[in-house]
Amino acid sequence: MMHLLSLLFALLCQASSAEKSVIGLYGGTVEIPCTVGANKIENVTLTKWKYENVDLLVKSKGKETVILATDEYKDRISLAANLSLLLTGAKLTDQHTFTCQALITTNIGPDIKDFSHALIVHKAPEAPFITEKAAELEIGKLRKLGKCVAKNANPPAKIVWLKNNKALMTEENRTVIIVGNPPSSLDAESTLLYSARKEDTGAQFSCRAEHSLASGLVSPPETFVINYSTEKLVLEVSSNSSPVEGNDVTLKCVADGNPRPTSFNFHIKGNVTKVENSDNYTITNISRNDSGEYKCSLIDHPSIEATKNIVVQFLDVKLNLDKTVIRRAGNSLNLSVSIDSSTTPTVSWTKGGVKMNKEPKFTKLAYSDAGLYELEVMMGPLSRKASFRLTVEGAPVIRKLDDQNDKDGHRKVLICEAEGSPKPAVSWNINGTLIDEKSFDNGTIKHKISVMPSANLSVACTVSNPFGIDTRVITVSSHSSDDDDKTKLVVGVVIGLLVAALVIGVAYWMYMKKSKQGSWKTGEKENGSSEEEKKLEEKMEENSQKADV
Repeated sequence: MMHLLSLLFALLCQASSAEKSVIGLYGGTVEIPCTVGANKIENVTLTKWKYENVDLLVKSKGKETVILATDEYKDRISLAANLSLLLTGAKLTDQHTFTCQALITTNIGPDIKDFSHALIVHKAPEAPFITEKAAELEIGKLRKLGKCVAKNANPPAKIVWLKNNKALMTEENRTVIIVGNPPSSLDAESTLLYSARKEDTGAQFSCRAEHSLASGLVSPPETFVINYSTEKLVLEVSSNSSPVEGNDVTLKCVADGNPRPTSFNFHIKGNVTKVENSDNYTITNISRNDSGEYKCSLIDHPSIEATKNIVVQFLDVKLNLDKTVIRRAGNSLNLSVSIDSSTTPTVSWTKGGVKMNKEPKFTKLAYSDAGLYELEVMMGPLSRKASFRLTVEGAPVIRKLDDQNDKDGHRKVLICEAEGSPKPAVSWNINGTLIDEKSFDNGTIKHKISVMPSANLSVACTVSNPFGIDTRVITVSSHSSDDDDKTKLVVGVVIGLLVAALVIGVAYWMYMKKSKQGSWKTGEKENGSSEEEKKLEEKMEENSQKADV
């Protein structure tokens, strides 16, 4: 038996066939067939797999597969039912030629078939990275920016250079891309030669590895220092708006070169001040007289300069009145405001905290003009305030003297309202109970007393202050309006009765006269009998008494 196996192995070792390729994916399981194309082999009594001169496994018909490999393949290989070799965890180092040798039994005797397959493992590249980076770039000069490397890919990756995520194309004297020849066929290299421009300051350079098995493989972005000489200066002022008088103002000279210059000349009101190791100059306590043109320049290139016109904001407000102003009523008051400012300001007035629509005018002072006047002038960040308190003085004048019935109708309420300043003193020529005295406001005072007159009175209200005195008289009746109404009612009733009696008497007289004229037949008197005359006199007397009542 052993002799037969040795013979068979000898026969298998002598067999050969054409080589084919099998492609597998990195990390996956690869199936390497023991055939060519779609052809199948039958009546196989013995199968053996190997690569190069290393035996992997062998299987006899009806028996278990025997693993012959002693290297890393012993745990990664197996035999499929169709006699294909199964290789798990495919690696780039697995790229060998694997051979299947099969002993076939035919009618004419044993026959040997062998099938060889070259294994190709496809793998995506590792993330690319940039090496050999330039320390700095210079405008207008073609310099090596860096080398991009994408490792361990099969087939090797294609490298594309990017600037701000946009692909760079070869451009004469500007961009040169050199594809490298790395030591490993699994790696890819590309070197970028680049001529920088000023606008490349802050630009991000990166490279992308393109491969059929992966996408989005981009190196971390890199920025490069770009050196160029200063061509332009800008003179900046520290404050965002125009400087304000009294503040400190810092001038800053900004250069566009890289590296930036650190020393400058500052031209201040005709004088040149050299500042070293700094790009700024401070003017302390700036004044309106400092308004004008300022300039800075490079020390080694004075022709490169920058200018700035500075307008210092200022605001002065002056009121022609003192804090306290006292004037006589009826006189005029001259109010004037002097404003000196760098631009047109906004002016507003308030009286007693209430905004006024316009500037106050005092052609003829009234007591109502008295109060606190406040002026506010605003211009940008500047604000100025001024104020005065106006007091209007004069002799008091009674504007109103009136009487009213109180709620119960038994007492009289006397009201005396007057104007004057200082506050007038109020007095009455009768005794009364003080009901109310309103607060002295804008030169006006209102005084109320309650009295109960026993007869019609002439009541006098007197107001006085250091400037004069005024008196007004009012007549106050002793009864209320209800008593007057009752009296009027009684008088009306009496008059009505008298008129009624008179009408009745006249009617009766006419009736009697007519009756007598119709009944005279014999020598009766014209005026009737004595008895009738007596009755008439009694009736007239009775009516007269009723009228007196």
